[in-house]
Amino acid sequence: MELFVERDVRASAERVWAVLADPESWPRWTESMREVRLLDGDLGLGSRVRIVQPKLLPMEWTVTEVVPGAVLTWIAAGPGLRTTGTHSVRSRPDGTARLRLGLTHRGLLAPVVAGLYGRRSRRYVELEADGLRAAAEAA
Repeated sequence: MELFVERDVRASAERVWAVLADPESWPRWTESMREVRLLDGDLGLGSRVRIVQPKLLPMEWTVTEVVPGAVLTWIAAGPGLRTTGTHSVRSRPDGTARLRLGLTHRGLLAPVVAGLYGRRSRRYVELEADGLRAAAEAA
């Protein structure tokens, strides 16, 4: 399963990135997160993040790519399933930003997870995109 959500944000890419790069604040602006905790002190390559979401088991994500100001990718893996979350921000010519969030499930259990949680996953990614946009625009 692959899903992507895009939003135009009436804020600079730098402002959007500042909100995105502070994952412990995410529960304040999205209903899809109950708790986000940096386990290694920062959001660098290889760092781990524990995320608790409503109606889902807590998951530990490992950062696999960080391009400051532009891209954050992390992976949560378990037996039969590898989930990749992507977050990207790019500047637009008018000084605003374009936000893109994605979620991809791969592995033997991916079809089962898509069937059981596909609708919820889409809803959560939509909530995250809308919340991030609102938080960046409010600053």
